[in-house]
Amino acid sequence: MDIDQLLAAMTPEVYERLLNAVETGKWPEGTALSQEQRDSCMQAVMLYQSKHNEEAQHMTVAAGGEISFKSKMELKKQFMSSAGDIPIKQD
Repeated sequence: MDIDQLLAAMTPEVYERLLNAVETGKWPEGTALSQEQRDSCMQAVMLYQSKHNEEAQHMTVAAGGEISFKSKMELKKQFMSSAGDIPIKQD
């Protein structure tokens, strides 16, 4: 299977499963990934992000294949603007 076929066959649900597997080192049912599986999943996740990721977060691959890095300040501003209407509980 070539890259275009892989990306055409990968649904958002499959992407989320692969992303979760890379992040946790386990499949959803709890089985651990081998290093080879983790490497392959990571490559698939990065390819998917390069095709579909319009709002890249800190250290992700943005649409078009560019790696996106955001500073802590940029992430904080983004978080604060997206949480603007959420009341924050203060102790």
